[in-house]
Amino acid sequence: MSRPAGLRGPRPGRLLGLYALSVMDRDGPIYGYLLAERVSDRTEGAWRPGAGAIYPALQSLVARGFARSGREGRRRVYAITPRGRKALGQIRRGWTGGPGTGPDLGRLWSEIASAGDPGQHLIRHLHHHLEAIQTYLERNPQMKAGRVSLREQVEVELRAAQTRLESLEIAPLPASGTRPNPFLGRDRTVEVARA
Repeated sequence: MSRPAGLRGPRPGRLLGLYALSVMDRDGPIYGYLLAERVSDRTEGAWRPGAGAIYPALQSLVARGFARSGREGRRRVYAITPRGRKALGQIRRGWTGGPGTGPDLGRLWSEIASAGDPGQHLIRHLHHHLEAIQTYLERNPQMKAGRVSLREQVEVELRAAQTRLESLEIAPLPASGTRPNPFLGRDRTVEVARA
């Protein structure tokens, strides 16, 4: 799949590099074939990156000082460095969305990816994450989320989300006509048609 000219964003090489760092951090040194196997396993065979993707990603980590390489027999192995561990920690802290980690760009992404229906995009996104949780639990029913079982933590989060949803006061949409659109600014409206 080609990327539109001028647009930047996650690329397979960057994703492979970040994934490689996380594997090195968790499991120790890795080599290219092992990384390809891990990716294939995690994507249930949907993506098995070849050497042309794996090795440039690993070499980029070395060039940036996030990993170091060495030889074990005939294999070139890669290990995370303190700088790589620090970068991975910063990414993980930012990804969790804690206070002061940066703006939540999820709404913008929903607008871009949804062709005008961010609600449908959000539901697809939620469904995707719930399926991923189910897959993880099918593979490892004892999986933890921190110190608690993943299943228990998911159940707690789902109940809390249900409570928050039930407490929302949502005004019904008009049967037809127009309603304000906060994305368009003051006094701008969109046509609403209820089925």
